[in-house]
Amino acid sequence: MNKIKILLNGIVKENPTFVLLLGMCPTLGTTTSAINGLGMGLATAFVLICSNVVISLLKKMIPDKVRIPSFIVIIATFVTVLQMLMQAYVPALYASLGLFIPLIVVNCIVLGRAEAFAAKNTPLDSFFDGLGMGLGFTLALTLLGAAREILGSGKVFDITLWNEDYGMLAFVLAPGAFIVLGYLIAIMSKLKK
Repeated sequence: MNKIKILLNGIVKENPTFVLLLGMCPTLGTTTSAINGLGMGLATAFVLICSNVVISLLKKMIPDKVRIPSFIVIIATFVTVLQMLMQAYVPALYASLGLFIPLIVVNCIVLGRAEAFAAKNTPLDSFFDGLGMGLGFTLALTLLGAAREILGSGKVFDITLWNEDYGMLAFVLAPGAFIVLGYLIAIMSKLKK
């Protein structure tokens, strides 16, 4: 398969958030700021890429009866590595994302790509699929977090754009995530056409 096509597939055509509507729990729960969205997206991208490559390498050795449990163990291994690295090097981000980091193990994007793509393709193609899906997810979460942060507090990446008094509290809270996500999905849908 064409590597660029595989890569762009996850960013545009089959974006996990804006097109497939997968991974809504971390999408809505962690995007109170652009930095949280970026951090969660990159964390998920790391797990996606690593698990896709390993699953693709081991696909012929894994019996069909234990395929899904095996995939989960591989994914959980990379999530554990990620947790340790985040606790050591970015403890503030790790504390901010909290429970959503271990929940990457059961994120339907990661498990879905393992089953739908990595188990049927080469390690290199699986790498590009994980990279594309990871970048698409990161882009979506960062956009959502940035929009919520700008509308809610007048900041983006801790850069003040206007006084926080003019921000709309609803966008920092849970309902704001649904509102902004709905508008972003509509805008992305319109741009695709």
